[in-house]
Amino acid sequence: MADTFNYRIDHHGSLVRPAALLAARAADDPAALEKTEAEAVAAAVADQRRLRCTVVTDGDFPREDFRSAVLDGVRGFRRTGEETPDGLPRWVAHSLPEADGPLLADRAGRLAELTAIAPKACLPSPAYLAATTFDPGLVTSGGPASARELGEALAEIIHAEIELLVSRGVRLIQLDNPLLLGHVSTDPAAPGALSYEDTLAVEASAVRAAERPEGVRIGLCPGWRAPAEVDTARLRRLYDGVPVDRWVLPYDQGTDTELDLVRALPEDRDVCLGVVDATVPDLEDVDTVMSRIDAAAGLKDIEDMAVAPSRGFAATATRPLLTAEDQRRKLVLVETLARYCWGNEF
Repeated sequence: MADTFNYRIDHHGSLVRPAALLAARAADDPAALEKTEAEAVAAAVADQRRLRCTVVTDGDFPREDFRSAVLDGVRGFRRTGEETPDGLPRWVAHSLPEADGPLLADRAGRLAELTAIAPKACLPSPAYLAATTFDPGLVTSGGPASARELGEALAEIIHAEIELLVSRGVRLIQLDNPLLLGHVSTDPAAPGALSYEDTLAVEASAVRAAERPEGVRIGLCPGWRAPAEVDTARLRRLYDGVPVDRWVLPYDQGTDTELDLVRALPEDRDVCLGVVDATVPDLEDVDTVMSRIDAAAGLKDIEDMAVAPSRGFAATATRPLLTAEDQRRKLVLVETLARYCWGNEF
């Protein structure tokens, strides 16, 4: 499916927040925060343009973490004051969710006004949210009757948001579900509140489309680290069951399993390889990374590939994985690798 819309230099969406933005949020001055956010997003877009990114995001600057577009923009969730096992604030669904308006589309429209580069939007997947926010203890007090019911309601909200984003000029939309690769391990991880079968059905419902407009890609990131081994049958069910255009895969450790993730991809899907580790400041050796990309290119047409860091640099605003300078160096490396692969034809 090689074409001219592969957005070769990508990143997961979240960037290290500037100190001024974090200070403005802590000061609880809405007017000052709005101004600081706008300035920070404009500067981030300019930085991405200088780095030759082929898509731009707002860095998740207006949001607390990668889930916030939904959790803050949809009625039916409440924050508990506890933390999840991975250190995120724990939210629960106390009723079936209802959207009060656009989640990201208004901001994405403003992003498109800052540059001619294609804007990208990132959302948590509905299955991930259902698996992590369903609380069976709330069923008798008006909560969703099941995680599947919660996931289906979220899928409708996210499906509507995807259509709205596309209408506002967004050309690359990425859903994130850090739990998915655990489902396809040879020793499957605990699925949270949602079974594997229900997970596939919910994700598929959110991204269903009879036809994508030209140049539009819907992507799904199934996790930030490959498991030690994958069950090939379960992996193929994942790829076949969720009709996204692009799979955003971890590819920064050089393991056999990372290559297995690429090997099982259907021929008609793009892949974005997370080729540099976003969790460590040391830069990867170019020749080592290129040898890994060459191995993937032996399995998949390189014209249907893109490169990116392995994950977002600040999926949680106050816990960036690297400094802003280390982030810049990693993104420069991604751009360098893209030149090795495709010359100047991004």
